[in-house]
Amino acid sequence: MPNLRKFVIIVAPHTSNWDFPVGMSAKLALGLSAIWLGKHTLFRGPFRVILRALGGIAVNRSASNDVVQQVTDEFARHERLVLAVAPEGTRKKVERWKTGFYHIARSAGVPIVPVALEWEQRAIRIMPAFTPTDDADSDIAALRQLFAGMKGRR
Repeated sequence: MPNLRKFVIIVAPHTSNWDFPVGMSAKLALGLSAIWLGKHTLFRGPFRVILRALGGIAVNRSASNDVVQQVTDEFARHERLVLAVAPEGTRKKVERWKTGFYHIARSAGVPIVPVALEWEQRAIRIMPAFTPTDDADSDIAALRQLFAGMKGRR
């Protein structure tokens, strides 16, 4: 991981439920104190306590909660903060990534660290930090290109 106080990690491709335990194992092995966003339906019953203890923040995607602003405010409040998200926003194959991670990074003035789950190689690839510009379309295309050819579990 880069030696930075604040950044957004994007983890892709996200294609399987196994991505979560692999990601959590990597987080713990690296001693990384990171928060992550997950759909609110995961945070039910006894799992709620465990997922929150692992840094999880429940997000209801069916309602407009201005999550970008809320997370940006968290970056402003903390001296050190790392946010990890799956840019696809789902385990299904998607043509377009969700852009919340990008808007959070831009608004908070923090870099984006791409991390690939390379299931074919059985490896996690941490790429150099990417500083977003004012051109969201170009930046997201460049970030997506970093993951070209990487195969998820499914």
